[in-house]
Amino acid sequence: MSPPANTNDIKKPAGAEPLRLHIGGIEPKAGWKIFNIQPGPNVDFVGDCGSLGQFADGSVAQIYASHVYEHLGHREELPSALKEAYRVLQDGGLLQVSVPNFVAIAQMIAEPVRTPQEQYVLLCHLFGAQADSHDFHKSGLTAKLLALFLRRAGFRTIRRVPRFDLFDDWSGRKRFGRPISLNIEATK
Repeated sequence: MSPPANTNDIKKPAGAEPLRLHIGGIEPKAGWKIFNIQPGPNVDFVGDCGSLGQFADGSVAQIYASHVYEHLGHREELPSALKEAYRVLQDGGLLQVSVPNFVAIAQMIAEPVRTPQEQYVLLCHLFGAQADSHDFHKSGLTAKLLALFLRRAGFRTIRRVPRFDLFDDWSGRKRFGRPISLNIEATK
């Protein structure tokens, strides 16, 4: 296990702003720390979302992850990553997850009006653009499946939301006028 990038971010002094973690992020925003699998100019912590060992139990108030968890295998990696998110969240902490909406995208692919080019773009949303070794999707998630994984990780309140509007990301994007993301909030 590698040491934290900045231990001041993990153990906040009394009265300090709670740690809010943007997993997979690249866009800086006041009050948020970026955790990404690849280093970058705005990345505060480098690591895999399946192992949040850099953070103590209950040390994070909020986690936001847009189009991250679908990159994990559904048998072991995804359940483990969600348990890690649960572990590091404070009691009452919030996990906000956005993933490609498997049902909505598959329905669009199957529409007879879709050209092969349009189907290909939609296919990339489901399976990743595969531009590098991190851009492959291993899990296709539906609202029921994601809720099941979240419940098994320990989350008590799970609700679907239309979009997050926290960052310029895929949570609110549309194709052919229809949303392509499944957005869920889960509370510890």
